[in-house]
Amino acid sequence: MEDQKQRVYDALDKLKIKYEVVEHEPVYTMEDMDRLGLPEKGTLCKNLFLRDSKGKRHFLVTCEEDKKVDLKALGRQLGGGNLSFASEDRLEKYLGLKQGSVTPFGLMNDTDHAVEFFIDKDLSRCKSLGIHPLENTATVFLSFKDLDKFLWDLDVDVVKVKL
Repeated sequence: MEDQKQRVYDALDKLKIKYEVVEHEPVYTMEDMDRLGLPEKGTLCKNLFLRDSKGKRHFLVTCEEDKKVDLKALGRQLGGGNLSFASEDRLEKYLGLKQGSVTPFGLMNDTDHAVEFFIDKDLSRCKSLGIHPLENTATVFLSFKDLDKFLWDLDVDVVKVKL
């Protein structure tokens, strides 16, 4: 199987995006990430893969790791009604990812643009964002502007929201 991380690095390189990679043991939760001691490299991001109550709309929401997200309020804000976490099957189907590896980079696998992407406005002020490169065994640090450039190249609408 093709190295998933390398696909991300190749795409970043093609766009001449500057980034730093930290390889680490597999992590599955934000608590696991905290134990790695990476925050000095940048702001670690939490990524939520959500669905509406009918399972018709899917949302990827990225915010700072310690931000509390009220799913009821977010559902109203996004016009998605009651939101809940999408299943591992849906995560695999729409983003080609496994649990613990949710990342905006997964949108490169969403060729049908079935997933709506939202990012917390507060992240735009961060010097560097830490997100997984399709696998939970590394963290890529890059600027908000460069993440936006990456997603723009995929024709993904990046919608900033206040969480």
